[in-house]
Amino acid sequence: MARIVILGGGISGHTAAMHLRRKLSKSEHEVIVVTPNKNWNWIPSNIWVGTGKMDKSKVVFPLAPIYKRMGVTYRQAKATTIYPEGTESDSRPQVEIEFTDPKMAGEVAKIPYDFLINCTGPKLNFGATEGLGPDGGYTYSVCTADHAEQSGQVLQSLIKELKAGAKKRIVVGTGHGTCTCQGAAFEYCFNVDYDLREAGVRDNVELVYLTNEAKLGDFGVDGMTFRDNGYATNSQLWTESLFRERGVKSISGAAVQQIREGQLTYENLNGEMHDLDFDFAMLLPPFSGVGLKAKLPDGTDITDKVFAPNGFMRVDADYTPKPYEEWRATDWPETYQSPAYPNMFAAGIAFAPPHAISKPRKTPNGTMIAPAPPRTGMPSGTIGKEVAMSIVDLLKDPNAKLHKASMGELGAACVASTGTGFTKGTAAAMVMYPIIPDETVFADGGRNPRFTFGSIGLFGHWTKYLLHIGFIYKAKARPFWWLIPE
Repeated sequence: MARIVILGGGISGHTAAMHLRRKLSKSEHEVIVVTPNKNWNWIPSNIWVGTGKMDKSKVVFPLAPIYKRMGVTYRQAKATTIYPEGTESDSRPQVEIEFTDPKMAGEVAKIPYDFLINCTGPKLNFGATEGLGPDGGYTYSVCTADHAEQSGQVLQSLIKELKAGAKKRIVVGTGHGTCTCQGAAFEYCFNVDYDLREAGVRDNVELVYLTNEAKLGDFGVDGMTFRDNGYATNSQLWTESLFRERGVKSISGAAVQQIREGQLTYENLNGEMHDLDFDFAMLLPPFSGVGLKAKLPDGTDITDKVFAPNGFMRVDADYTPKPYEEWRATDWPETYQSPAYPNMFAAGIAFAPPHAISKPRKTPNGTMIAPAPPRTGMPSGTIGKEVAMSIVDLLKDPNAKLHKASMGELGAACVASTGTGFTKGTAAAMVMYPIIPDETVFADGGRNPRFTFGSIGLFGHWTKYLLHIGFIYKAKARPFWWLIPE
């Protein structure tokens, strides 16, 4: 009998657990999910919650009933320390957890494992910028369902003031020079503009998009070259056109340095400091690892061996320091197996990227302005599934070949949709293949021009809405859920 422990119940961890339970005998193998959250959250739809257009209950559901029905052991807890070689009292590999379940809050336990999948996702590092975030700061967020609900409530209150004739400035974007997920900020800005127009108050608002991207349309993936209505264009021109048509002002190449009530200070690529007043700001935080430690049986700390300095787990990538121009798509991981301990894997945001996709830049003051590589959504789900399939095969044959899911060979879609119904709304949709550009394969910007494109219209909105319905159906393990692709 084997025990597989999954740390984290987000998109990658939940996907891995579902596929493991589907493929492995319940009488022979145990699957345990350790996650501090009691609810699963379909994060892409937090955008709609964050504008007040969708109730939070539509994007979350409790995990315990799902796992009970599937035969997955569930522990509402956070992992703190991995002992990959066991402890002095127990030679089996194990992970130490601290319960967050109110009935056992603060209690500590160790769980032995045969295989471990780290899907802990990111720490939302609001503390990286003074005054950033909704908890003790002056900005709002859509990174969690609770944060999104709060943002939606405040935005709707603001719209009431606008209807009474008030004039406001709304700032949307990234709250630090090393943020990722610019696509989420873009989508939120797109939605805010739509909702303001729908409310008849758009003329009362100066809407500003503030981003650490050196150029609009970078999205942390070095931009895209694609076809739009039969013409070759690039994501910079495409995004600039969308913003220009909607009267959205943009500030790119910006690292927010400090936030005060109603005002922020940012540094641009020239090293210049600027103040920007606001009445409402939704700024994304940078990500870091959740702070997992790794130790030997005698207590010796080997965290640096297992994790990169940013707290994400080292996997089968090439982490050799190189100039940005020398990095290649082949340096990215394929199997997500730990090189230090073969029975450990990391999926989704939890694995350490070997390098930035977009070129990192420093200001004359030494401030790093570098969009981090996005690893959310489709890549997270696909990687979670393939890691699970690798473990299934290893349990049958210890010498089995591992499944591969390199981001240099995976595609992804970003659908920035507005509205929540079938008859009203629009979407700016972008598809890229592969995620990591590879100019040794595709000369036109490193991506396949046939499968890299951008479009805008109602069809993309339908797609986003169907994804919302379909993936929540899948995450609830409804009949034939596995037929829905990652």
